[in-house]
Parts: sequence; structure tokens; C-alpha cells
Amino acid sequence: MGSSSSSYAPKTIYLDVDGRVQKVVFSRHCSPCDIKELLCSSSNIPRNTAIMMVDPEGALVSIDPTMPANSPNSLYKVVPLSTGQLGDKEDMFQNVLSQVAEQFSRAFRINELKTEVTNRLAMLEKRVELEGLKVVEIEKCKNDLKKLRDEMTSRGGGRVSCQCKYNFSEDGKKVTPRRDVPNYPKYTLSQETIEALKKPTFDVWHWEHNEMLSCLEYMYHDLGLVKEFNMNPITLKRWLLAIQENYRNNPFHNFRHCFCVSQMMYGMIHLCNLQEKLTLTDMGILMTAAVCHDLDHPGYNNTYQINARTELAVRYNDISPLENHHCAVAFQILSLPECNVFANVDLEAFKQIRQAIITLILATDMARHGEILDSFKQKVDNFDFTNEEHVTCLKMVLIKCCDISNEVRPTEVAEPWVDCLLEEYFMQSDREKSEGLPVAPFMDRDKVTKPTAQIGFIKFVLIPMFETVMKLFPQIEEIMVQPLRDSRDHYEELKQIDDAMTEDSSFMIKLKMDVKKQR
Repeated sequence: MGSSSSSYAPKTIYLDVDGRVQKVVFSRHCSPCDIKELLCSSSNIPRNTAIMMVDPEGALVSIDPTMPANSPNSLYKVVPLSTGQLGDKEDMFQNVLSQVAEQFSRAFRINELKTEVTNRLAMLEKRVELEGLKVVEIEKCKNDLKKLRDEMTSRGGGRVSCQCKYNFSEDGKKVTPRRDVPNYPKYTLSQETIEALKKPTFDVWHWEHNEMLSCLEYMYHDLGLVKEFNMNPITLKRWLLAIQENYRNNPFHNFRHCFCVSQMMYGMIHLCNLQEKLTLTDMGILMTAAVCHDLDHPGYNNTYQINARTELAVRYNDISPLENHHCAVAFQILSLPECNVFANVDLEAFKQIRQAIITLILATDMARHGEILDSFKQKVDNFDFTNEEHVTCLKMVLIKCCDISNEVRPTEVAEPWVDCLLEEYFMQSDREKSEGLPVAPFMDRDKVTKPTAQIGFIKFVLIPMFETVMKLFPQIEEIMVQPLRDSRDHYEELKQIDDAMTEDSSFMIKLKMDVKKQR
């Protein structure tokens, strides 16, 4: 996570293997898959067996480099997961599936069948919640259900997923979560992970999707948002799964980016002591806007949407088409009763929360950067936390900071994001060239390099914005602003090297041409 020397020390855990103590030592840089193989070997379990690890009290322990260390007096136990554990429950699921499949093969009354399958799914989900089945035990059933629903969608219409055209679902109101069972493994976060989550140095590349979901769930509990909004914990899980499933697998604008922005928001809340300055409702708005801010991003920016006259650009009259779409998808998900984490908030309060979330997501449109930052600069010297307009402006700047905060992180965490962003840029510029649309120089693979892409952005966008926030929260200078200055210097040095190499190359070409002329 950070750069402390302790991160290089090996970790030791102790297992109970057939009544004897087995010591296991591994590097903190091992992947979860490597650790699982090591645990299987240590416990005389065949490789590639699905396993879980429990502590002496029966609680699940996450299998990753940050798992809590134990002692020979408090042994962990590795337990293989057998598909046969389902027993009667799997028979019940298979029986239901057989009946549904039989009816589907005999009838083409799509709407009636949809209603029936929805009811059956609700019954199965309720049974899962009550009996505590694990995802790994019902994976086969989930796959069968998904195939059935996909076949129904192909016959009766549904959400169309494509690069630049959008269709809402049939009723025009809802986006259905694409995962059938609202459950994922419960991870026990180590104290090291809990502390690291609060810092901008957190390494987001070491975590799988289920682990990121568990971290997001922890943040909502830790900030007191579950209690404040009286959220059903199962609904929170289901909502987070629906969020994850509605981020596309783009090189940059994907669920990991969503987690990055949300984790940075959580970190800034702690770093700036916002719990003492803002209300719990404000923090719920900040976190939820961060989680939802790029939902269903197609990987092509607003400029492309407008120039290509996509359905999104037409729908939103060329005004922040992507950000408006992110808001719409966010509230389509929240409109589903099973995903509505604000279900227990009164109507008037929900209207205010909804408007505030929309305001923050729309603020992430970089076309509005100058307008929003200028407004904040006018307020920051005499900032009033009791002034609603001031607080709204601060929240807009905070989500903007988090959205483009990658360069605040350590170089080894930040630099891969530059590669991801350039890959997405190049995909767009290649498409723009093929369609005869204007191409921005900073997105053209023939004109841009890593240093040229980053230097101007860091110097003229990131540093001025974070330095303005620093006037209100001086404590961010060392941990957020200084890394930006270091990153600027790093890329300027790289540019000097690139320029020198280009100059040498040009000189050699000219020299060769002169030699040819003399001959």
C-alpha cells in the first residue's frame, strides 16, 4: 500500500492440518491465487480446489496478502468447498429451473413468462438470503438462470449494449442488475487494509472485484451511512453488485476507476476531517456520487458523442451527454426496490439527496472545470461551512479532485492508469479517423506521448485545483499536493530525455543524408 520497509517482510500464518500445526510463510507480494495454491498444498488438498479459510470462531478470513496474522495458539483452518454441499437445495433449484425451461419451450407469451420467472427469482433470492448460501455453491444455478434470462431478452427485447448507441429497457425506467444473486463472499479486512483505505497511497491494483465490493461496503458502514439512512445491509450488497455490473470493461472508465474515485473520496473525508465539518447526509451524497459517477461509460467521450450525433447527444441536447447518462443509470438502479439503499429515507429528503448527487456527477464534466474552480476560488478565502452554497461548491470540487486524482498516488500505482487512459484515447481517435470526425491532438497516437499527455494536465489542471483546496485544508499539502509536484517533475525529466533522443535521431538522419550527397 505505502512505501514502508515493513511491506517487504514475509508474512507467517499457522494452520490446523489434521490436528497438527502447519506453519506457512509467504511474501506480501504474492497474489491471492498463489496464496490459495500454497494453502492447498499445506493442507493436503488438491490444487485448483475451491477453498475457504476460517478462524477458530468460524469467521471467514480473506485469502490475500493482507490477511490478519495469527499464532500457533489461534490456528486457521482451510476448508474445501464441495459442490455436493448443496444437497437438497440444489435439487430444489434444479427442479424450479426444469419447470421454467419446460414452460419456456412450450410457450411464446414473453411478458407472462417474464413475470413468472421474476417471481421465481425473487423466491430463490429470498431463500438464499435466509439460508446463507455462498456464491461459489450456487454458481451453476446462476449460470443456468442467466442463460434463460438472456434467451428471453433476445426474444422479447431488453437493454442493448453497444459502443455509442443506448437503449433503455422496455419500460424506459429501469436498468436491471445483471447478476442474479445479491451475495458475495464476506472478507475480513485486516487492520492494515483498514488504515491503508484512508490514504491516497492505497494500491488499487492488488484487489479483485469482490474484494473492492467488500471495501466499499466497509466504507459505508464505517462512515455511519448505513445507520444514518437506515439501509438494509442486504440491499446495500445488492446495490453495490448492480453498480459493478453496470460499469463496462473499458481500459480506463471501468469499475476499478469507480473504486479508485470512491476510495480517494473516503480518504479525503478522513484526511480533511470532513466528519466534523459536514453532515452525514453530505458524506452519503459524496460517497454515492463517487460510486455512480461514470456508470455505463461507453469509452468514448462527450466530444465524440456530440460530433457523431449519438443517441445520447440527441437525448441530452449536446449538454454533458455522458454525465447526464451516468445520473440516469444511477437512479434507474435506485428505482429498483431491491437496490434502493435510500428506501427508508422520507420523500422530501430523498428529493434533496437525488438533486445533490446529480449536481456532483454533472460537475465531473471537464468542460465545466474553469467555471467550477473559479466559483470555489471566490469562496475559499472566506469559506463558511454553514453556507449551503459554499458547501455545495466544495462538494463539487471534492468529487472533481477525486475523479482525476490518479497522479496523487505513488508512481507505481499512478503510471499504469496513464497507459489505460491513452489506450482508451487511441481507441476513440482511431474511430474518429475512420468516421471522418475531428481528432483532438492529445488523443492522437501519432502525436501524443506519456510526458506530453501528463505535463500540461498536471501543471494547469491538477496542481492549481489541489492548491486551491489546500487553502481550506492545509493538511493535504504533504500527502496530495507534493506528490503532484513530484509527478510533474518526473514527466518533465522524461520529456527532456525524449527530446534529446529525438534530436540525436534527427542529427543522425541529417548526417547520413549529407554523407550520401558527398558521395
